[in-house]
Amino acid sequence: MKSYLLAFFLGLSILASAQNKVIGTISNNQNQPFSGVIISIPEIHKETTSDQNGKYFLNNLPNGNFKIIFKHIGFETVTKDLKINQKETIINVVLQEETHQMDEVIVSTAFNKLQSQNVMKVEHQSLKSLSQKGTSTLIEGLATIPGVSQVSTGTSIGKPVIRGLSGNRVLVYSQGVRMENQQFGEEHGLGLNDAGIESVEVIKGPASLLYGSDAIGGVLYFNPEKFGKQNSSELNFNQKYFSNTNGFNSSVGYKLSGEDLKFSTRISNNKHADYKIPDGNRVTNTRYNELDFKTGLGYSNAFFSTVFRYNFNRLDLGIPEEGIAEQSTSKKTDFPKQGVFSQVFSLNNSIYFKNSKLDADLGYILNDRSEFEDSDVAILQMKLKTFNYNVKYYLPKLGNFESIIGAQGMHQTNENFGEEFLIPNATTNDLGVFGTVNYEWNKNVVQAGIRFDSRKITSETNGVLGEEGYFEAIEKKYESFNSSLGFKTNLKENIILRVNLASGFRAPNLAELTSNGVHEGSNRYEIGNSDLENEQNFQTDLNLEYRNSHFELFANGFYNHINNYIFISPNGTTIDENEVYDYLQANAALYGGEAGIHFHPHPIDWLHVTSSFENVTGKKQNGDNLPLIPANKWNNAIKTEFKPTKYFKDSFAVVNIEYVFNQNNPSLFETKSNDYTLLNLGFGGKVTFGKMIFDVNLNANNLLNKTYVSHLSRLKTDGIPNIGRNVVLGLNFNI
Repeated sequence: MKSYLLAFFLGLSILASAQNKVIGTISNNQNQPFSGVIISIPEIHKETTSDQNGKYFLNNLPNGNFKIIFKHIGFETVTKDLKINQKETIINVVLQEETHQMDEVIVSTAFNKLQSQNVMKVEHQSLKSLSQKGTSTLIEGLATIPGVSQVSTGTSIGKPVIRGLSGNRVLVYSQGVRMENQQFGEEHGLGLNDAGIESVEVIKGPASLLYGSDAIGGVLYFNPEKFGKQNSSELNFNQKYFSNTNGFNSSVGYKLSGEDLKFSTRISNNKHADYKIPDGNRVTNTRYNELDFKTGLGYSNAFFSTVFRYNFNRLDLGIPEEGIAEQSTSKKTDFPKQGVFSQVFSLNNSIYFKNSKLDADLGYILNDRSEFEDSDVAILQMKLKTFNYNVKYYLPKLGNFESIIGAQGMHQTNENFGEEFLIPNATTNDLGVFGTVNYEWNKNVVQAGIRFDSRKITSETNGVLGEEGYFEAIEKKYESFNSSLGFKTNLKENIILRVNLASGFRAPNLAELTSNGVHEGSNRYEIGNSDLENEQNFQTDLNLEYRNSHFELFANGFYNHINNYIFISPNGTTIDENEVYDYLQANAALYGGEAGIHFHPHPIDWLHVTSSFENVTGKKQNGDNLPLIPANKWNNAIKTEFKPTKYFKDSFAVVNIEYVFNQNNPSLFETKSNDYTLLNLGFGGKVTFGKMIFDVNLNANNLLNKTYVSHLSRLKTDGIPNIGRNVVLGLNFNI
């Protein structure tokens, strides 16, 4: 059956006549032909491998400027600029033995530059590297990146925090489109499964120039799993076991690729019981279940490229209300609980002209969120439907100038179907236009841009005036101009300096504008404010990096001033024994940064020593502390890489010590948090047993079973500790 499907794909590919092609030969540093090297042009989804003579070719390519990447395990990745404007382009490459440096192509910024060419420092992490840390969820893995934290509710719900900003202030992109899942709620998680995701890019700072409203704090940009190499098929299976929650994560994926037509699909299942704290007790109803399905179909030829992707995600989440009560290892959720169904449809298109390109990304997101109190009848149900688009035209390059003009928009409706209303029925419409230019000379880069946005929010009246659940109809319009200016230079050969100035904005969300009732997730009566204005910020970023073959040093500093920062504060009254909180505004500032080293000494090339420190302080203009500001963190790791043997290759062992400082600067309705130290171990590699080859990872997180409470844990108010010791075993098979 597999051979028939492959023949079908190959036949369809032949229908497109071959145009431009890239050919070449790859050799190693002994000048010998190098087979098995992966050659890819990610932007147009082309990938192949070199043959036994080191030769490769990629056919049917459009005119334009691209990045071509050469990768092989144990050797340094090479990325070259590729300009295609003739029938045949020859690129020969010599791969050197690997150093610790990686220069990735960054797709979340405007011009898809290499990190070394980018004016903005962007954190890039592969999902493989995050999974080697043995974390239970995607957001736990993200929280290991310097400058990123999470607001958590047990192990099942996590919200990203970038440099002290969270909720609607952090945008999430997946499949090239903006994710919308009622992210205003503290108990509303990320809503993404790590299956079928290749890597993540983190923009730490205002990114409103490219992404519009709500990117005031930063962006998490998830790159989907790549299609398979051309003229190939691949079956993948991976399994993880988690000792603490008696949990497992199973995933099966299949890829089939012709020369121009490509297909992929993956399904995963995730089940966990209540998590166990160090004293041996389990936190009741922190169990959860997740089903995730992703599929994609891509086609490219010499004139255009198009990729359709679909993601279905179903989450069944227990809501912990009783703390440590009935003890159970059941994975069946109890009441109260949440049910979240999400569907994401995306269509990413590129049309290639002689010297320019048009990109058009379309997305449709359905998010159905229900809350169940004591029966399978939802007491609250919200259905959010979002259509968004992003169109960018890359103008012909003029000398060293590159420029982009674009337009983005969103049409969103929220409807209620349950007995209770948390926010009213409403419609949101966005429209934004922008332009940006990049000028590069020698090893210097200047990038500047300007943008205008308009957002209109209209809602319906609901309920009885003077009673809980009453919402007065509103019609609001928010507008903003924003700009950015970035500069990158090499002070010396190994020293990079980046300076960025950028403004951003965020329009108030529906909860902030209209709330009138008890927010069960926060146990308080919240009253919205329809007179709230835009949050408007201006951030200064400074990044300094030093690199050589065996040592890397980085230091990032930022100052983020926010006018009209929206916050919630108690007003001293109660309704039905619940404290009443109002939404207010004041000017605020956040500042701090991250610094770290990576030592890779010679001649003991198998040793890696890393250390990083991160800090953020958040203050209102009157000196009060902002809420949900993570404690300072110092992270240290020693990693060893072993020489390959007949049965074990690419193997490693790592010891990680994470020290989290006291948080002695809580907001008015938070309490101080104590410091703690966690010890984590990891071991893994590629096992070869006959014809069977698979990857294995074994991790022990919180090895010493330390009792601790994170400052950003929503269970902190009840004195409930975070998860105890957790041993994670992961296996990954490619067939």
